[in-house]
Amino acid sequence: MERLRDGCAQAVVINSGNANACTDRQGVAAAVEMSAIVADALHIAVDNCLVASTGVIGVQMPMERIKPALHESLANPVNRTLLDAASAIMTTDTFPKAVSRDIELGSCTATVSAIAKGAGMIAPDMATLLCFVITDLNIDHTALQLALTETVDKTFNRITVDADTSTNDTVLVLANGQAGNERVVAHGYGFYSFRAVLQEMLMELAVMCVKDGEGATKFVTIKVAGASSDADANRLARTVANSLLVKTAICGGDANWGRIMAAIGYSGVAFDPNCVDVYFDDVLVVKDGYGANNDSMAYEVFKKNDIVITINMNAGQGAAKIFTCDLTEDYVRINAHYRS
Repeated sequence: MERLRDGCAQAVVINSGNANACTDRQGVAAAVEMSAIVADALHIAVDNCLVASTGVIGVQMPMERIKPALHESLANPVNRTLLDAASAIMTTDTFPKAVSRDIELGSCTATVSAIAKGAGMIAPDMATLLCFVITDLNIDHTALQLALTETVDKTFNRITVDADTSTNDTVLVLANGQAGNERVVAHGYGFYSFRAVLQEMLMELAVMCVKDGEGATKFVTIKVAGASSDADANRLARTVANSLLVKTAICGGDANWGRIMAAIGYSGVAFDPNCVDVYFDDVLVVKDGYGANNDSMAYEVFKKNDIVITINMNAGQGAAKIFTCDLTEDYVRINAHYRS
């Protein structure tokens, strides 16, 4: 965190398999040493090299293996693809997650590329998710930070796999300014184009993480409309998305709308239950708080791999959307034996 304060970085060293969290001073020393090795080889200030880790918590970094590997890779650099980088940072992921886009600014073309990892311990507030974005866009630091903050809140902070938030949440954007475009400033020319592209890319990566959720077989969008406020809508959507009973019902193809009503009830949001409507895709299953007798059609919806659950509170204009997945026996198996 200390190295993030000035908003300047020239390199990031990433390791997978060990979170280097809850490792006390020895863990800090390991991170410092890793960054020093990279900074020395690249002839940059050590404070301009960041470290990101993911994996098992509470285990000391195996520096006897990491140091030789770092020295070897730095001494003999090999041209690799974005997918190679995405593959290298995977843990329980089943596929690499990478996206890239071009932005036209006048006569200049800037490229934005990003990789991410994440499949378990995924919950809003970033979760155990690493994401790295690189671009040659010439952009002011304040504008870059603003674009990132706004887009992360609408993408990665809108997903949940298992409601568990990790120690190692990281999303970084590095811009080297080599595209040759006129410098982009907050709310100036090019800012909104860049922000739109960044949000599109981060959403694509976020959806990938949910679809790759540990053991997941179904992708679910929870939409709340008609809430008293956006904050209430967000809380309702998150509560339903994180309900174990809702997630297991989805896994089993059980269109049990009662579990959704129960989750709404314990969300902590004040509402009139006699005003609530619930849809599975476009099938009305709850009308004014009571069953709509469309169970047979609802069960057909739950056979699909992509499901939209819409909850209308009919109390205002508040709205929110959260992306989640089902909870399967494979999720239990993966996490019951994570360290074995």
